[in-house]
Formats: sequence, structure tokens, C-alpha cells
Amino acid sequence: MSFFPKISLKPEVENYLKEIFMNKEVVSASSTQAAETKFETLLRRLSHPPSFTTVRVNTHLASVEHVKRLLLEELEKQFNGLQVPVLQHPDLPDVFLIPVIGPRKNIRKQQCEVIVGAQCGNAVLRGAHVYVPGIVSASKFMKAGDVISVYSDIKGKCKKGAKEFDGAKVFLGNGISELSRKEIFSGLPELKGIGIRMTEPVYLSPSFDRVLPNYLFLQNLPSAVVTHVLNPQPGEKILDLCAAPGGKTTHIAALMHDQGEVIALDKISNKVEKINENASLLGLNSIRAFCFDGTKAFKVDMTENTEGAPPFLPESFDRILLDAPCSGLGQRPNMAWTWTLKEVMSYQPLQRKLFTVAVQLLKPGGVLVYSTCTITLAENEEQVAWALKTFPCLQLQPQKPHIGGEGMLGAGLSPEQLKQLQRFDPSAAPFQHTCIDSLRDARGEDMVWLANKDCIGFFIAKFLKCKSTEGVVS
Repeated sequence: MSFFPKISLKPEVENYLKEIFMNKEVVSASSTQAAETKFETLLRRLSHPPSFTTVRVNTHLASVEHVKRLLLEELEKQFNGLQVPVLQHPDLPDVFLIPVIGPRKNIRKQQCEVIVGAQCGNAVLRGAHVYVPGIVSASKFMKAGDVISVYSDIKGKCKKGAKEFDGAKVFLGNGISELSRKEIFSGLPELKGIGIRMTEPVYLSPSFDRVLPNYLFLQNLPSAVVTHVLNPQPGEKILDLCAAPGGKTTHIAALMHDQGEVIALDKISNKVEKINENASLLGLNSIRAFCFDGTKAFKVDMTENTEGAPPFLPESFDRILLDAPCSGLGQRPNMAWTWTLKEVMSYQPLQRKLFTVAVQLLKPGGVLVYSTCTITLAENEEQVAWALKTFPCLQLQPQKPHIGGEGMLGAGLSPEQLKQLQRFDPSAAPFQHTCIDSLRDARGEDMVWLANKDCIGFFIAKFLKCKSTEGVVS
């Protein structure tokens, strides 16, 4: 039985998703009942965190073995001597898998309560403490040092500063208050630190706040797969077209042994600063980040001299990663999604603009990888079908590693083409309660299988640009 309710969506969005997962091709490949069960399973899985926390080792500064030793020591401190395994992924040599323990059902709820916003609640379910900006409400007499039960306001109905709340809320676990109610709601802008230190979370995950920051990068499993699929090589010039916060950018540079040039673009300046911070923290010098709109990165005026800055000349890059802005409906955990159908549907045109720019900037013989963290057909398989029709110069390529499932039916792609795509579908994994006893008896290969299945929703497509430039839209 699922511990949390299924993800809360606007009815129009839920109906839209159901149409995707219940289309004629999908149903004919299984049955109506099987498709309905799979869809309901997906909605429930989205409200829960993945079964594993995934971290990537910065192999540019340290060996995997060295970092693993340091990480095991850190986890033993965090879990008060509890032996939690750290698995090295067999197909991703720079990735560690750490089992998430839970949901834990024997936590005693306290009278003193704190209500947090939905986004803060999602972070707590993945191992974060509660930071002051995320606190919406606190019990009237809460003092520093009190044991507090923390709840997520999944409908966004709680008023800031309320002393009690009886609306829809989900229990996240217990923690110790670092501040009193009066201090939290004092209105002082400098209060941005930890407000509640989680001691008994429903899902026990390690915190990576300032933990081995030069050696580890917290990253969802499919996000680490993407860069390996891109397969960057030393000496190449590579573009990360929508790069913030820089997880994939820094991974590209590390796989290239920091030899070559990695250009990272994002149109929001503070996000570009974050890319630079991460590059500096991880000791990577091959990255150059620019605050620039990726849809305008192709140089139309050939006489303009930008000295290596965007916009760029055509066919400038050996490989391009387009981790496109998307509806994000594959992110987990997510107990409430407030977007309208119009907002969900708004990304396809933007993705196509960015894709067109990427094809123009890619050298003949170069590789383009397209990815999203969503589950819709329109942003994934339909985009592949559109790209293959619009750009005859592109060929769909097999992916390595390929640890997700194949593409989804419904966009008119052939069975062979679907096998070349990689879709991570959270509904493919069994729901299970993970406890310390089960970890002691678990086999490593079984845990890796579960990690490959029970992750966020994600999609990856890989293209090769033929030597002939016929079909490139100018």
C-alpha cells in the first residue's frame, strides 16, 4: 500500500496524461485494465521519492575508491553508526547508489506542529532539513529545542504565520526546532538557515548539504546517464544549451578530463553564477558559462565578431546537449502539481526552437542528445518524430548505457526507433518498503535493478548529424 496519496493534479492535466497512457497503441499492446493500473501506479509513484539517492563522483579531483571511503565514514556519522551500503553502479562507474530507508510507519506524531510548503516538503522527503524560508506555519508556543512534527501543505492553502492548520497535509516526520516561532516569523531577511533539523524523517536519506562538496554532486540517476550517452571526448568543443545549475555541464568536463572546451548557456544570470560556482568547487577549468538565451545562440549576422561568445557560427560544436526546459512531470517526490494544462503544453514550441538552433550549431558527424525530465508524449517521442521529419540530416542512434526502458507508443515511431530511445518510467518498479533488515539480505544486482527502475521520470534521445547538411533549417 502506498504511504502517501497519489500526486494531486488539476483534473484537466490528469485527464491529459491518462489519454497518453490509455491511447489505442498502448492499450492494444497490453489491455485496458493493465494500462489503467500502470497509470494509477505512476501517479502514486510520483508522490514518493525514488528508492535510492544518487550521487556522482567528481573523478577530476579524486578516485571513486577514495571518495567511497570518505562517503561511508560520513554516512556512519549521519546515521549514528547504522551501516547503510554504498553501491557503485555497474554501468556508470562514477555513480553511487545509496538506499533510501522507508517509508517508516512507527514514528510518533507530536502535538507541536510545523507546516511547510510543498516544495520544501519534497526536499525533506529526499533528505533535506527544513530551512526557515520553507516554513509556512508553526504551533503557538513552539520554542527552540522543541521536538516538532513536520507536515507538507500539499494544496497551498495554509496562511503564512498561522498558529494551526487543519487543511490537507502530509506527515513528513519529526525534527528539532532550531528557532522559536517568534524568531521564525520575525520578518528578518537574514533568517535563511535551518529552522527544523529533521531527526525522524518518514524517508531516511542522507543529507548532502556541504558534504564532500569538492568530490560529490547530488544528481538523479537518469541525469547522470545523459552525459555518458553524450560520451564527450578530450579536446572537443561541446555546448550545453540549457545548462543550469551545471550538474551535466560539470559531468561533461570531468568525462573529458577537463581537456577541451565546454560552453554552458542559461538566460538567467543567477543560474549562470551557480554554474560557475559549481565548476570552481569541482576544480574544472574547461567550462565557460554565458548568460544568453539559447534560442538566439545561432549567429545570423556572419560579419558580427563575438570572439567566442554567443551567438555562435554554424557547425561550431562537436557535441551538443539539449536538456530542454520541460513540464517536469517526472520529478519526484511531488505530492501536488498546480500547473494548468496550458502551462504543461507550452513547452513543445520552445523545445523545437532550441532543437533547431542545436542542429544548426552541430558539426556534420557530431552528436546531439535531447533529454527531458517529464513523462508526456508531446515533449518526448513526438519531438523525436518531428525532428526526424524536419531534419533529414539527423539519424537516431542507439544509446550506451541503456538502462531505462524503450520509448512509448503513440507518436508513430517504429519499434526499432522506440528501442533506440530511453524512457525512465517510475511505474515500472514495484512499490516496496525498505528497512535495515531488508538491506542486509539484499543482493547488489537486485538493488541496482530497482535503482534503474524506481527513479524520476526521464527521457533521452541521441542523434547523429550526417556529413551532408541537407535538411538543416536556416
